[in-house]
Parts: sequence; structure tokens; C-alpha cells
Amino acid sequence: MRPLHLALGLALLAGFWLTNPFSSPTPPVDAPLVSLSLSPNQPSQRNLDAVATVQIDDYQLKLLAEFTLDARVLGRENYSLGREAELSPWDFALGWGRMSDPDVIEQFKIRQSGRWYYWRSQQLPIPKREVSVSSANMHLIPASDQVREQLEAVGEADKLRFKGFLVEARAEDGWRWRSSLSREDTGNGACELILVTEVL
Repeated sequence: MRPLHLALGLALLAGFWLTNPFSSPTPPVDAPLVSLSLSPNQPSQRNLDAVATVQIDDYQLKLLAEFTLDARVLGRENYSLGREAELSPWDFALGWGRMSDPDVIEQFKIRQSGRWYYWRSQQLPIPKREVSVSSANMHLIPASDQVREQLEAVGEADKLRFKGFLVEARAEDGWRWRSSLSREDTGNGACELILVTEVL
């Protein structure tokens, strides 16, 4: 009988250790791996084959591509002078992927001037190429008074999600302003010119 009692005792002891509430918990296997503060997705773009145009005041906008973006605002600059300001009263420097991570962003100094976006960092937290392809200076054109009010309310460090169209703007005297169609380019002509139809 003793071997049976010993086996029973060992089984009860093992059961205590397996169910003991004071033992270390096992982390859940479905714990999130991506911070909710990030905007991880690349901008979505679908180039348009058919030619469509929209008239805004004295400017004709040719729709080049459907465009959707979920990003963090790295900086914002208001403009009131020049023909560009008649269409786009602000530029938003926007970041996605790791350039939307507050811990990464805080290591950059961001400046905007003359429709350009500049960044500087004492020690790059991510590769320079990743900074270039995960952030951009975007010229936003509001498609309605409602969109204008919504964009006016957006500030630095806010998350911004919108949809619209990359466009080419033209005036009757030959003036032209065209959006980039790539997130891979840098320098002159690399900014996006976007007719924002909806702030999400």
C-alpha cells in the first residue's frame, strides 16, 4: 500500500506546483508585437489610366492617382503668399513606418521652409534611406470646406489619415505644379501634391 500512497502524494504535489497562483505567469502568445502608436503601412496608390479633371477656382487639377495615407505629422507649415498657397495653404511633413514612432521622431529636428522639409539628427536611429522613403513633405489641397476645417485642426505629432488624389495643377497662363508619383524619390519635384477629399 505504501508505494500507492507515495505515488498519490507525488501526484498531489505536482498538481500544486502546476496550479499554484504564486508561480510566474506565462506571457500570452497573442500579445501585440507592433505599437498602436505607429502608422505601419506604406501609402496606398493606384495610378489612373483615364484622364479626369477637377476645377478649383482658377486652376484645373488633373487626377493622376488615387492616394490613401495613414501617418504621423512631423511638422506643419502654413503659407499665404504665392500661387501655390491659393491651392494649398499648408504643407504637412508626414512620417509612416518607423518614422511614425514617437521614440524615433524625438531624435530628429524637423524644419519646413519654402515648400521644403528638412530634418537633422545627431545620431540616426534608423538608416538614412529609410528616413527618406518613410517620410515626405506633402502639399495638401482641401476639396471642400469641411476638409479644410479638419486639416486646419491637425497639429504636430497628431496622427492623420486621409484619402484623395495625386494631381497636376494647371492655370490658363501655362503655370503648372505636378505631384511626384513615387515615395522613392528625393530633392526637387519629390513632394506630393494631393487633393484631399476625405479626412478619415
